[in-house]
Amino acid sequence: MTDPLHGSTKDRVLRAAAGLLAEGGREAVSTRAVSAAAGVQAPTLYRLFGDKEGLLAAVAGYGFEEYLTGKAAMGETDDPVEDLRRGWDLHVEFGLTHPAFYTLMYGEARPGGDIPAAREAARLLHRGVSRIAAAGRLRVGVGLAAGLVHAAGVGVTLSLIATPPEDRDPGLSRSAREAVLDAVITTPKPAPDPGDPIAARAAALQAALTVNRPADPRLSDAEHALLLEWLERLSR
Repeated sequence: MTDPLHGSTKDRVLRAAAGLLAEGGREAVSTRAVSAAAGVQAPTLYRLFGDKEGLLAAVAGYGFEEYLTGKAAMGETDDPVEDLRRGWDLHVEFGLTHPAFYTLMYGEARPGGDIPAAREAARLLHRGVSRIAAAGRLRVGVGLAAGLVHAAGVGVTLSLIATPPEDRDPGLSRSAREAVLDAVITTPKPAPDPGDPIAARAAALQAALTVNRPADPRLSDAEHALLLEWLERLSR
């Protein structure tokens, strides 16, 4: 079913729910309020999203599309470390500009949840870290580095959202960002005799295999996954 003015019913419902979320937070996104705002009956919501949690997950992803658009527009430069810095700043800025969407996306645990927008954001972060590893500048494995950057970035953003704007420390995000980067990234000039050359080479090969997907046709998917697991272990 299509609305000639506003597109599909699903899009109309998501727009209505997103507006309620931005104005009043999670509690404002009730089935009754969304139905009224979108001009549909409650059974339509259940048919489209299953239940209220399904609707909230869809709304979170809908709002987060703006972040992904900004992330894509940011592009890549020849300096993957600086790109990671810019990505961190964009992430925090989005959270502070859209606190309701950000809190819904990252402030509520959804074990087993599968929000496409969150999955795409994680993929972009993993790619960015893989580029640093391919440049030979990663101290740890790609998976560990991406996990640390993600955990720290989300923690900082949620902390800032919970702090009244007038009490926020403008240097908190920058300090946390540099502390995490120092922990996972080497200096621009690598030492001529690294302490663990096997770990460095394993990290570089892991990054190359990750960035250059699909995998080498000489490897099956299972073999590729197993090789990445071994490289991750060696890189640590």
